[in-house]
Amino acid sequence: MATLYGLGVGPGDPDLITLKALKILQTAPVIAYPATMSGDSMARAIAAPHIPAGRTELPFAIDIRTVHDANEERYDTAAAGIAAHLQAGRDVAVLCEGDPFLYGSFMYLFARLAEDWPVVVVPGISSLNAAAAALARPLVAGNETLTLIPATLPEEQLAARLKACEAAAVLKVGRHLPKLKRALAAAGLLERADYIERIGFAEQRQLKLRDLGDDAAPYFSIVLVRRAAESIR
Repeated sequence: MATLYGLGVGPGDPDLITLKALKILQTAPVIAYPATMSGDSMARAIAAPHIPAGRTELPFAIDIRTVHDANEERYDTAAAGIAAHLQAGRDVAVLCEGDPFLYGSFMYLFARLAEDWPVVVVPGISSLNAAAAALARPLVAGNETLTLIPATLPEEQLAARLKACEAAAVLKVGRHLPKLKRALAAAGLLERADYIERIGFAEQRQLKLRDLGDDAAPYFSIVLVRRAAESIR
């Protein structure tokens, strides 16, 4: 019976793909991956150096600019296409930037296919870990707790969660950047916030969030913040 694989391919640097994901990627006959509405795929770009020639590729378009419900039919279509290959006895590896179960698109395919097919999920290095490493700063220390926040939340909720946190990672920044900056300022954390975009790619950029203009950031950008002093002793 064919197997569905959910492969975390990491945040951007192709060298951060795990050995397990690499072995599956090089043997699976069918490679599926999410793409933007214009056809670009970050997951595919990350894995590109490791994809052998002659593989069947199944890109599926997802509109990251809208709410999840608007993509339900797109996930239905993608799942049907993958199921057809599984039914024919072909393993399918679905690429997911970062980790498949951390805001990953794979989880929606998993929900549609896991009852009918064997599934193996291979975790990947998340943008949280990669951002902390690139910024040379800890996510959390000692008994601190980390709050993971999507910037897509309403401004009032963003500010409330930031006010209550000891440390936070804010994902899906994109066009929500001005709102996020206001929420961080309201929580007294703007001066402690670091920004990084396109982690692991040649165009990676990082700076203090206060120094970033309000023009829309890329969707795949992240802000890290800790309320405590930065030094760890």
